Amino acid sequence: MIHAGYKRVGKDFPVFLHPTTGEEYALARTERKTAAGYHGFEFHTDPGVTIEDDLGRRDLTINAIARDSNGALVDPYGGVADIRDRILRHVSGAFVEDPVRVLRVARFAARFASLGFVIASETMSLMRAMAANGEIDALVPDRVWRETGLALLGPDSRVYFETLRECGALGILFPEVDRLFGTPQPAEWHPEIDTGLHVMMVLDQAERLSPDLEVRFAALVHDLGKGTTRKHALPSHPGHERRGAKLIRRLAERLPVPNACRDLGILVAEYHTHCHRAFELRAATILRVLEATDAFRRPRRFEQFLLACEADARGRKGLEDRHYDQVDLLRGAFAAASGVDAAAIAAEHEGKAIGEAIRRKRLEAVEAFRAGFQPTS
Repeated sequence: MIHAGYKRVGKDFPVFLHPTTGEEYALARTERKTAAGYHGFEFHTDPGVTIEDDLGRRDLTINAIARDSNGALVDPYGGVADIRDRILRHVSGAFVEDPVRVLRVARFAARFASLGFVIASETMSLMRAMAANGEIDALVPDRVWRETGLALLGPDSRVYFETLRECGALGILFPEVDRLFGTPQPAEWHPEIDTGLHVMMVLDQAERLSPDLEVRFAALVHDLGKGTTRKHALPSHPGHERRGAKLIRRLAERLPVPNACRDLGILVAEYHTHCHRAFELRAATILRVLEATDAFRRPRRFEQFLLACEADARGRKGLEDRHYDQVDLLRGAFAAASGVDAAAIAAEHEGKAIGEAIRRKRLEAVEAFRAGFQPTS
């Protein structure tokens, strides 16, 4: 393949890119487990390896189907039947040799949840065993985030996290999220009570509101601080905002979370309660929120912040379709403050006085908008 000009992809797998089209070609192979984790394999490729041999090393039966040169399906492990029956089933006992497969099954479960696919009980048993015997611990951070990011960008991402929790992997990979389950919240504000359930509902709403990975990640992590609330304070969660921000920073140090996701997650964790209390805030406090979220320099991220807060407000039992007037107030206050002519003010002042004058005018604009704002609900 190399002699023919193909470019090898990485050094671990016999996968090559066509020199002209860029199409991906994977050689039929067998493999032998040599060490823990994703990279602990030794591969064997030669013309004697059959397609059936190769398919026997795949993760799920629905991924172990090929087509021969005459167009006939090669389906030695019943993948076609499992597609018909909507079952995600492992191909063989070799499934347990690669911990990434736990993440992939969870992601497939989310991707195809709307079609009625379920994980075979025997496959879930293997996944639980892999979590219990420490194989999950060998997952490299890059693969954990890659699969998680793909799940968040897809449909029904809550199923991904619920599947990881069911097999015991969530507590290993995302302990900050796992400990939210079973943590109570005040029924007055959270009819669903359980914080973990609330976060799953917020993920549902984030998918409805935005296709952005940043918004969906922020939805996942916005309440992490509630998992560290002292028992004597429950079901209230005083100070969970700042505690959550710290946990997000640690999570982003452990996994290669994109900076944009980390930064939005931290902002939502710290300021989502400000957004929920928007009608109680003075104009000066609203302006401080705009400044703290860097809305004037990064308006797109501020809009993402509002969407994540709206997902949080709607991610509650019985409130999924409620109109969230608070984002209208903050959105309008930002538009009013942005309308201040900073260039004209700068022409009339010097030095520090410029910034002070701009802020004064923005505050006046926010006060005027707030005084005239009428909620729609």
